[in-house]
Amino acid sequence: MRLLATTLFMLVLLPVSARSAVHGPEPSHLWAALLDGRHVALMRHATAPGIGDPEHFRVDDCSTQRNLSEAGRRQAEAIGERFRANGISRAAVFSSQWCRCLDTARLLGLGEVTPFAGLNSLFRDGGREAASSDAVRALVARESRPGRALVLVTHQVNITALSGVHPAPGEIVVMHVKGDTLEAVGSVRAEPGN
Repeated sequence: MRLLATTLFMLVLLPVSARSAVHGPEPSHLWAALLDGRHVALMRHATAPGIGDPEHFRVDDCSTQRNLSEAGRRQAEAIGERFRANGISRAAVFSSQWCRCLDTARLLGLGEVTPFAGLNSLFRDGGREAASSDAVRALVARESRPGRALVLVTHQVNITALSGVHPAPGEIVVMHVKGDTLEAVGSVRAEPGN
């Protein structure tokens, strides 16, 4: 019986160990890069159940939108704590005008949040992808500076258009700024070790 219990315990631990080996420890080099003036954090809004927005969606009315769940609100606050734990207590924070992005950005607690239309969702209007991506690159060029993190809270489709990465809710894609181009160098998952 004791051998069976020990075997079952080891089988439960195996997936945890394997997952830790794949994703490794918290990527401190990515957090540090956000302060060098040559990197930017593209963050997908925290957990908001569903896909897209209802047909009657209005950007100026949160009640018509898909919003953060309670778990999403806690997730955003926890990500803000991780920024602080990694030496980033203040940042220049820009956000899509969608409520789930603005709420995520504010709950990070990194400073004033500036709504920026170039970060608005492309989900229903992929025809704006080039103009939106150009606006984000211009914002990054204007706002990047050494010693200050730049955090852009937006949507999965926008991040994918800029980086080729399909981020999970709350995931941060760290982009290297190379002139007028952005290149993905890694990501920070919403929950460490996941």
